[in-house]
Amino acid sequence: MKLSSGVLLEILNGATPEKPVLQVINAKKITAPNTVDRYRLLLSDGDHTYSHAMLAAQMNKFLENEELTSYSIIEVTKYMCNTLGEKRVIILLDLKVITSGTDVGERIGNPAQLGPNNIPKPSEVQKVDNDNSVPTAGANSIAQKGTLQVKNNQNNNNTVMANNSSTPNTPNRAIHVIASLTPYQNRWRIRARVTHKSNVRTWSNSRGEGKLFNVNLLDDSGEIRCTGFNDQVDKYFDMLEVNKIYYFSKCTLKTANKQYSTLKNDYEMTMNAETIIEPCNDDVSLPVLTFDFVKISDLEKCKPNSNIDVVGIVKVCNDVGTVIGRQSQKEITKRDLQIVDQSGVAVNLTLWGEDAVKFDGQGYPVVAVKGARVSDFSGRSLSVSGASQMMVNPDIKESHVLRGWFESEGRDLSFSTFQSEGGSAGGNSTNWKIFQQVKNENLGQGDKADYYTAKGTVMFMKKDNCMYQACPTAECNKKLIDQGNGLYRCEKCNREFPNYKWRMILQANVADHSDNQWITCFQESAEQMLGIKADELGSMREQDEMQFDQVMRDALFKHYIFRMRAKVETYNDESRLKTVCVSATPVNWQEYGRKLVEQIEQLGV
Repeated sequence: MKLSSGVLLEILNGATPEKPVLQVINAKKITAPNTVDRYRLLLSDGDHTYSHAMLAAQMNKFLENEELTSYSIIEVTKYMCNTLGEKRVIILLDLKVITSGTDVGERIGNPAQLGPNNIPKPSEVQKVDNDNSVPTAGANSIAQKGTLQVKNNQNNNNTVMANNSSTPNTPNRAIHVIASLTPYQNRWRIRARVTHKSNVRTWSNSRGEGKLFNVNLLDDSGEIRCTGFNDQVDKYFDMLEVNKIYYFSKCTLKTANKQYSTLKNDYEMTMNAETIIEPCNDDVSLPVLTFDFVKISDLEKCKPNSNIDVVGIVKVCNDVGTVIGRQSQKEITKRDLQIVDQSGVAVNLTLWGEDAVKFDGQGYPVVAVKGARVSDFSGRSLSVSGASQMMVNPDIKESHVLRGWFESEGRDLSFSTFQSEGGSAGGNSTNWKIFQQVKNENLGQGDKADYYTAKGTVMFMKKDNCMYQACPTAECNKKLIDQGNGLYRCEKCNREFPNYKWRMILQANVADHSDNQWITCFQESAEQMLGIKADELGSMREQDEMQFDQVMRDALFKHYIFRMRAKVETYNDESRLKTVCVSATPVNWQEYGRKLVEQIEQLGV
């Protein structure tokens, strides 16, 4: 086999020869803070070398695994050539290594260097007897004979000069690839598949109000995130659909904010008033969303705040709850899932916002998440952030294999979970404690709150002041002031409402065989323990006090697996331990029994 002589000139002049055979002279890693490493290659076709060539990010594995080294011979199965300013860049999208660099050992032929700006036409060069044969493995020498001569131009010098007539015109509808985009380009047009579309999110601050949404775009070369604000939300949100292909042009390019994007791209796009997005009706083939799954048992190897792809069966689907955002101080809707896989380990996966509300956990669905955020909470846990992409029962091989395993044996297995101490324990939760241990170990005394799990029985509930009339807006739970005229005022929103919603802050005493503990239960855990929604219970309290009392009595002496948050708080120079119930799950006696058996077996070791 020989190198594809002259093929670099053909590619740089707009031709698309199939499967060119090239030699990689060397590669240089290009790094930047908070970005994916990229590799710049010096390619040779035996006649020429060209240094403005890039390896697509998904091909980095060839260099990282040392499969592709200096002097390797490759067959390029997919590539693109784009114009960036006045330079032309070749991007290798797919390749296979024909001969390793170790077997070749040196440069083939005597190629002349091409500059990125002065690209001659193939007719302007004359090849003189250059042997570009690829040597067999283990060859000791390589023929390097002949030289490349360039026809002189009118000035009779030996430098190839490019002029407007020799530079091919870029077609008006030329397509660029995502990997070639930089903020220094003005005219570009990409064709990409929408792999993810977020919900519309709103914000309000001192500078005003607004809304936004974002989509993830994919083509053969890579992925990029595109965000639309305000007018662009109205114009393009309904138009863009997941898994469909579109043309994008005239967006603003900037350095990607890795806090909000999990994609392997140094840049991201923002829609503006001049942005053009058109549906693609051409018969083209673009890749669909791909995953690089991590086993749940391997999450301990993943760094906190990193992003990974995961697939699992939803073993436990908890009810929708709410938390107060640390910075926004607004109520955020959430739902906790427990997912499992063949590794025999379970992990908590948290959904937020509309994803939490709409999720249906019936029938043990399979969920695949691209870009799940890893946390060290409870040892290891996962979260579906705004930059993540989640698919329910996806039509992929891993999903079908997981479903078959779960139906045949996984459904009846006992799964271990992560602990903050670094180990794992049986059952649904981690860091198990009895209430006497909580007091003896002084949990909650440090700078950060301590979390633990306990099985307890509800002994008493304070029904006085367990409910209040709250602002009916979704973002606010402020207690309303009864104006006495049929209207209720929210001081936070500075508005009056004719209606309200009920919110719960329930104080309960729970106990186990060792001790008891007073806990505070907010909306979701209180509703779980009482078995009734807050609005329904509030109406009952106003209309039928006896029935309300009966609901409170019926909730006593029931058993739950409690997830607790313990933290010492200081008020009026007095410190006291405050224990908040994060979740209350009815005891699954079969799984709890397995946990007790494991503990007994450990005592016998």
